[in-house]
Amino acid sequence: MRTPIRTIFLLGGLLAGLHASAQVIARYTVQAGDIDRHNSIVHIRLDQPADTEDLLLEEVTGKKRVRVPVTAANGALWWILEGHTPAGAQRSYELKKAPKKLSAPPVMVVTDNNTALTLQQGTQKILQYNYAMVEPPAGSDTVYRRNAFIHPLWAPNGAVLTNAFPSGGHRHHMGIWNPWTHTSFEGRVTDFWNVQKKEGKVRFVKMEAVTSGNAFCGFSARQEHVAFLKDGTEKTAIHETWTVQAYPATDNGKRRLWDITSRFTPATAEGITLLQYRYGGGFGLRTTPSFTAGTSQVLTSEGKTRKDADSTRARWVKITGTTPQGQAGLLIMNAPANYDSPEPLRVWPENMEGGELMLNYSPTKMKSWTLTNENEYTLTYRVMVYDGDLTPAAAEAAWKDFAFPPVVRKE
Repeated sequence: MRTPIRTIFLLGGLLAGLHASAQVIARYTVQAGDIDRHNSIVHIRLDQPADTEDLLLEEVTGKKRVRVPVTAANGALWWILEGHTPAGAQRSYELKKAPKKLSAPPVMVVTDNNTALTLQQGTQKILQYNYAMVEPPAGSDTVYRRNAFIHPLWAPNGAVLTNAFPSGGHRHHMGIWNPWTHTSFEGRVTDFWNVQKKEGKVRFVKMEAVTSGNAFCGFSARQEHVAFLKDGTEKTAIHETWTVQAYPATDNGKRRLWDITSRFTPATAEGITLLQYRYGGGFGLRTTPSFTAGTSQVLTSEGKTRKDADSTRARWVKITGTTPQGQAGLLIMNAPANYDSPEPLRVWPENMEGGELMLNYSPTKMKSWTLTNENEYTLTYRVMVYDGDLTPAAAEAAWKDFAFPPVVRKE
């Protein structure tokens, strides 16, 4: 059910002579631009599709050469600009054709238990994507059965930061998910978020790709927004592909980045209008029940907190709270190219369900969005999960690095 992409683990014990004899096939320069960089994620399109087991990447500094872990996927080469790179600096790399195939288990792996994919760094779990149908708690209406969502999401310290099928009045909240709430589809208002209304639902269709490697691991999954029609039949309204990539932990294992991109297109000639509404679509998050109004804090790029962040725009939003494993949190960043970015937020008030938190980046909170046939639309978010806390300055630096990535040029 998946299409594996071959990747490489660059062996620390490779002999220097192996590198000396390898054929250089490309040279790259990475330019920091006017932003200080810290463990930046970079990639460049390859001239030809490549099997990473045939490739070596080395950073070149004078006569010094340092092997760099890479992943080749979807026609591009990915690696981490490790450490600190000051504004204005540039770094040089050589891509080589290895004289023989190199193979060993990758560091960043995806495991599959036939119901869900788990992204891991070694044995440390990062997040789980549920593609098989998950049953709600015993005694719940079967309408709440769901797949195509992320839960659990783990902090580096092992704390679970998400919740699914919460015990209050919102059984339809599913960790990280993104159904559109208020739409006009073929002349009928359709809600794909509140499944208890039995108007629509998001479903997993198929796995398009699964990648394990050293620079990242991840997957691409086909999903669909399905409308339930009055005559008892179903009709697909939106085709969607989720691409999720998780990167190695940094800062002594205390921080980790992962990206999620949704690419979607109408499934019918008539298209669909995502109507203006106070929440829906984008990036939906139901946090762990450990995060309450008394045990967690919300802060946005505009200095808003949980008390006043609702219906405001934000480049990033940070949630930090107390868990059984210690303090941890997540920083959610929306891309400048997203619809109506910086996107508006839906943030639950502090008195909701014992103070628990639902947060939603909703591109259609302020205005409608009409999707026309044969056009593809994209929404991209970057998430940093972390142990302890994150300063506003560190959050802003992470967003700038995401929004304005280093430039990679082929020499």
